[in-house]
Amino acid sequence: MAKKIFIAATGQNTGKTTTSLSLLHLARKKYKRVGFIKPLGPKPSLLRGIEVDKDAALISQVFGLGKELRLMSPVVLHSGSTRQVVDGTISVDDLQERIVHACAELEKSCDFLIIEGAGHAGVGSVIHLSNARIAKLLNAPVLMVTGGGLGNVVDSVYMNLALFQREGVDVRAILANKLIPEKRDISLDYLRRCLAGEPFKVLGGFDYHPVLANPTLRRIANLLELQLHGNKRDTQRIINHVQIGAASTQRVAEILKDSTLLIVTSSRDELLVTMATLYQIPAYRSKIVGLLIPGLNPVSTITQQILERSNIPYLRTQGQSTADLYRIITEDVSKLTAEDTEKLALVRKLAEDTFDFDLLDEIFF
Repeated sequence: MAKKIFIAATGQNTGKTTTSLSLLHLARKKYKRVGFIKPLGPKPSLLRGIEVDKDAALISQVFGLGKELRLMSPVVLHSGSTRQVVDGTISVDDLQERIVHACAELEKSCDFLIIEGAGHAGVGSVIHLSNARIAKLLNAPVLMVTGGGLGNVVDSVYMNLALFQREGVDVRAILANKLIPEKRDISLDYLRRCLAGEPFKVLGGFDYHPVLANPTLRRIANLLELQLHGNKRDTQRIINHVQIGAASTQRVAEILKDSTLLIVTSSRDELLVTMATLYQIPAYRSKIVGLLIPGLNPVSTITQQILERSNIPYLRTQGQSTADLYRIITEDVSKLTAEDTEKLALVRKLAEDTFDFDLLDEIFF
């Protein structure tokens, strides 16, 4: 019989999938057979010809769990699935049976099984399969992942806790994620005092690391649906800053920050040529991730040749303005993919430095 832990969250973007990745990495150091399941998948993707939730696909690729792929994502929802359930064309009993069966099969072959929920406790309620309900069906104790802070965190914890308690689910620990490093100790102290009367533990998760939230060059290309030209080896470089090349060429070069995606309109030939030239210099290579070139005017022939010969990564668009591009990029929430090797390596290292897996193991088992 496998040891189980249900990873829930108080809302979106708290770091639930990053937590699952971390615990899988640490569990594999202690247990021989470690498994994963995303019972209810609201974000379909295709992997090896099998339709699964994208988080299950990510875990499968990162940890080589291809053989269990179908069991790892037993129910995948589409845009019309909820209406079909309400209309009765999809049976709730059938969905429930698929989830329970998949988990039972994985338990047979695992010593430790991580069950990842889909958002906050109530997600899935419209089809009578909320995260709280699924945790109850699978008889799995809950680790609730929250953001950092105090008031909002406590409010969110109690709102989610109410539904878990209604279902009779055992919430054993709260994991506060994205803590401000210099405020980590005091934040955890206040959280523990606010929640002192509760039966669950309050644990510290990851500090806030902008690099984990920042996009890669490949992510931006996919987000904007643009072809990436130039150095393909840099597609996984992480973009720490997005700057607009509006100042003079000299000034733009002076204020370049580390790992910058620079937005330069197609008419700024001198600036485009300068960036292509600076890309060849090691001191600037670390600053320039690539160029995003909007503008209705074509890039001049000689400037285009210089761009191509420099091998600087660049994206070209004529359909969006500089302001629109900046807004789209800065408002995007970058999610981990299997290709994000730099981020995944950082997650593993941070997990080893941050989590006390033996304590977590003791709390849950």
